[in-house]
Amino acid sequence: MFVVEFKCQREEAHRLGYENAKDIIACGFDVKKTFLFSNLDYMGHLYPVVCKIQKKITLNQAKGCFGFDGSDAIGKISFPAIQAAPSFSDAFPIVLGGLDNAFCLIPCAIDQDPYFRMTRDIAPRLGWQKPALIHSKFFPALTGTNTKMSASNTSTTIYLTDTPEEIQSKINKHAFSGGGETLEEHRKNGANLEIDIPYLWLQFFLDDDEKLAHVAEEYGAGRMLTGEVKEELGKRLTEIMLNHQAAKSGVTDEVVHEYMKIRPLRFKR
Repeated sequence: MFVVEFKCQREEAHRLGYENAKDIIACGFDVKKTFLFSNLDYMGHLYPVVCKIQKKITLNQAKGCFGFDGSDAIGKISFPAIQAAPSFSDAFPIVLGGLDNAFCLIPCAIDQDPYFRMTRDIAPRLGWQKPALIHSKFFPALTGTNTKMSASNTSTTIYLTDTPEEIQSKINKHAFSGGGETLEEHRKNGANLEIDIPYLWLQFFLDDDEKLAHVAEEYGAGRMLTGEVKEELGKRLTEIMLNHQAAKSGVTDEVVHEYMKIRPLRFKR
């Protein structure tokens, strides 16, 4: 983020990293089996692996993979090797207790794919296992399937810090609807579920498959209105957010330190 965003200061990027760590911890990860790190803090341990990766990637390869040009900061050009390094167990000699050439599974969004295609390409040349990836499904912005979420545009997303009132207000005002423009049109043709954001978001957040199928049938047939689907999404998101915020409130700086402390993890092999 720091090397990409011109206005972002290093100290702010570092602070946001720790805030993100609190959100991860609040999801319930076991501290005995979880190591979180900031590149700024862990680079001394990461750097030997970064150097090996950097030596195997040419500038032309990086340009072809990421589209770099002469106007890009040099930090962007060097970053792919840093992003790739945690894919290999050699980067965590203490944390993994000397575990050699372990397999690595990386869950990530599709926009991160170029980094790890590059990583898989150079892994055999370094004598290491290729990492495996699980790509998450693209999550659309509130404003529509053709738009992108932005931290600077509050109308495109829901924040983990939003109140129940803010959540419902954003959904009501900004969530793109696939329903009919008029009540008569909606009753006649039903909603277009492929572009309706409230329904698409319920596919992610509503665990009850029978209820989701009911919404799809009734809303798609025009018997359920957009307002009802938005209300259902608001209730579900509010429940999730309140539970998360309660869990995060107990994550102190001292707790974060325990997760980020360099120490051997405890897990069965």
